[in-house]
Amino acid sequence: MKDRLSKQIEFIKEIDKIKDIIRKSTRFASNKKENDAEHSWHICVMAMVLAEYSNYKDIDMLKVLKMLLIHDLVEIHAGDYIFYTDKQAEKEQKEKEGAEITFGILPEDQKKEFIGLWNEFEARITPEAKFARVVDRLEPIMQNYHNGGDGWIEHKISSDMILDRNSIIKDGSEELWEFVKSMVADTVGKGIIK
Repeated sequence: MKDRLSKQIEFIKEIDKIKDIIRKSTRFASNKKENDAEHSWHICVMAMVLAEYSNYKDIDMLKVLKMLLIHDLVEIHAGDYIFYTDKQAEKEQKEKEGAEITFGILPEDQKKEFIGLWNEFEARITPEAKFARVVDRLEPIMQNYHNGGDGWIEHKISSDMILDRNSIIKDGSEELWEFVKSMVADTVGKGIIK
């Protein structure tokens, strides 16, 4: 087998481990926690369905989908941190290390592409990265909303924390940010969270 193909096959085997990374969020109308593979699939479909709500009308959807498919692969080696963690510096360092390990399996050109996409997603500077972050953040908010705030209650997350940490959504979609604010307000109104 050629060295290039051997590296690609090894990467394909490695990323299968993402199915074992259990997230803090439960599925819609379920008490079962989702894994990173389920999350990645779901937000890719969400991006396709909700693309019309992007603040940017000419975004490269293939690039958005690539970012969404690879952004959590670093968690194979870094683990999953709750979005509201107070260990942000530790999380970022572990994820950088995870990116080097996971994407480092690939041939050099693909490693460079994947790390570039991952860094772009994390930096949230381009329209594609901003919209990718919209759906990445929207899904767990919707899950919590439809599950009676179970994850928010479990981790003692307040409405102020939700709105503050997720305000990046408005950079990619003003309309979906308004939708998020309405879900949070409804949850507070029902007395589920403060």
